[in-house]
Amino acid sequence: MSTHRRREIALNGICPYFTMFPLDFPCSILSRHASAGEWVLDPFCGRGTTNYASRILGLPSVGIDSSAVAVALSQAKLANTSPQLIVRAALCILDEIEVPRQLPAGEFWDWAFHKNVLFMICRLREGLLKNCHSDSRKALRAIIMGALHGPQPKSRPFYFSNQSPRTYAPKPRYAIGFWKSRGLIPQTVDVLKIIEERAQRYYSRESTVAVGKIIRGDSREKRVYCIPARIKWIITSPPYYGIRTYIPDQWLRSWFLGGQPNVDYSTEGQVSHSSPDDFASQLKKVWWNAGTVCEPNARLVVRFGAINDRKVDPLSILRQSLKDSGWKIITIKPAGSASKGRRQALHFSFPSKRALEEHDVWAIREG
Repeated sequence: MSTHRRREIALNGICPYFTMFPLDFPCSILSRHASAGEWVLDPFCGRGTTNYASRILGLPSVGIDSSAVAVALSQAKLANTSPQLIVRAALCILDEIEVPRQLPAGEFWDWAFHKNVLFMICRLREGLLKNCHSDSRKALRAIIMGALHGPQPKSRPFYFSNQSPRTYAPKPRYAIGFWKSRGLIPQTVDVLKIIEERAQRYYSRESTVAVGKIIRGDSREKRVYCIPARIKWIITSPPYYGIRTYIPDQWLRSWFLGGQPNVDYSTEGQVSHSSPDDFASQLKKVWWNAGTVCEPNARLVVRFGAINDRKVDPLSILRQSLKDSGWKIITIKPAGSASKGRRQALHFSFPSKRALEEHDVWAIREG
């Protein structure tokens, strides 16, 4: 991909995390087969890749996810705003919130952030929890989430935290030991400058206008499908069987969105991984519910796989989930393995093991 093209689609990288598929996947499908005005749905929207693909192709879209982090990031992908408005939103919050009512305390927080940086983050957090209705504030929220933790570069700072991974939050016990053993002290950084630089990176070249909405809810429940139009395309990638660490991996971003200042190991709202049969049964509910808001002959495209430590055939699970779901499989295409792209299974499997083959399954709405 050319440097110019990467800049044009920079918004897709506003806050990366592991459970994602490449932007080329939905883009290639929609650019070849979708027509103007056709609505697109992703009932497991994650960080909004399908919704962003729809945006850059001029198609309206809807995303659904049970994760507050996923919803916040996907909403930013559909935000129609500018760098100037985003910075202005940050300044308005700082004028309004001079002293935050809540400051997390403890050894992790002392080592993770410089006290002045944490103070500023908490002011912005409080203001966004109070009011995050405008597109500019939704974009600001995602920008801060993306900068919340990451590596300390040798040049200018681009993250707020001490040395950390950028895709998942460090677990407190391990992180404290890591920082102490290496003498890594949290640095003071210019929070507003980082926000401004990120706003320029992600929104200055975004010339498209987004149409659609992101819904926080459990896609297994029919009531969450408050769709403004009939859907023609569903492009999605459900959680791969055996992957259950989304919530604890994103605990710092969840805290910023109003969660607790500690790791949440719950699995509320996630598809059950207790057995392949249970997993398939719950996916079936999603396909059925999604079908009720679709046009006749709507298309469903699902990328699916599994992780190595589960002795299952992911394709058989997906076939089982689609049986009697209102969808008829029309083709199955090999999608390569996780090692050939940034896929879910790549980041949750033991690196010494061969990545499992993934598949793209195409289906058509029956009846």
